Amino acid sequence: MNLVAETWLASAMMGAAVGWGYFALRGHLVRALDAVENDLSEKLRRLRASTRGLRRGIVVWLVAVAVVFFAFWLLLDSLVFGALGAALLLAGPWWLIRRMAERRRRRIEDQLADAMVTLANAVRAGLSLAQAMEILASQCPKPLCEEFRQIVGEYNLGKPLEQTLREAKARLRSENFALFAAAILASHESGGRLNETVERIAGSVLEMQRLERKVQSETAQARKSAVYMALAPALILVAYYFIDPANTMLLFTSVPGQVMLAVAVVLNVVAYFWAQVVLRPDL
Repeated sequence: MNLVAETWLASAMMGAAVGWGYFALRGHLVRALDAVENDLSEKLRRLRASTRGLRRGIVVWLVAVAVVFFAFWLLLDSLVFGALGAALLLAGPWWLIRRMAERRRRRIEDQLADAMVTLANAVRAGLSLAQAMEILASQCPKPLCEEFRQIVGEYNLGKPLEQTLREAKARLRSENFALFAAAILASHESGGRLNETVERIAGSVLEMQRLERKVQSETAQARKSAVYMALAPALILVAYYFIDPANTMLLFTSVPGQVMLAVAVVLNVVAYFWAQVVLRPDL
């Protein structure tokens, strides 16, 4: 049997195996796909991005992962690098969206204390709660103003204020905004001095932010060191290539070398994220 026939036979057997696996595990695959879609939908809503066509995008994403895997395996004859590339491509977009959503949440929390002070001053000046919220929607910086615009817009369209605040609290996943919404809801339902309550919460949030900034400034050098340590193995590998190119290329051409290189990449990525978790202030 010639090489072309063997290639076609192997491809047919692989396709049959993939098809059988799909029909055998399609229930689990559908549930996993639903879980991924729900997770990404929640993060995209926090980013105020459209979720239309998300399922189709996830399928295209998975197809691209499979193409990368089989390209490395069949064309470059590297099963190890195929698995590594597929894993990185599979986790990369999800991590990027998660990081963008977390960064937006932190920006909102940083802006929320000043917004609380503005709302308290507006209420003290005699404005109603709805009018004070409109001031926040027009004067707060982005991205916080976008959230208040949605709250004010939904309230003006007839949705109860309690429902709009609860939906915003569920959407933002921010502890500071949850305190802010709880104060407004308590004042709206049972009365009380809203401005004093909001001012006390704003003072607590400002103090918490001051402590977080202090911790971040004291751990800034350690975070930079984590980045440098994550980049060091790649630079060392390049240096070794110029010193001993023949043995260095064995890491890419031989199976044991590919396994060692893949394990090193995985451990390096895990170490970097572990360092980020350890150095992240949690007050």
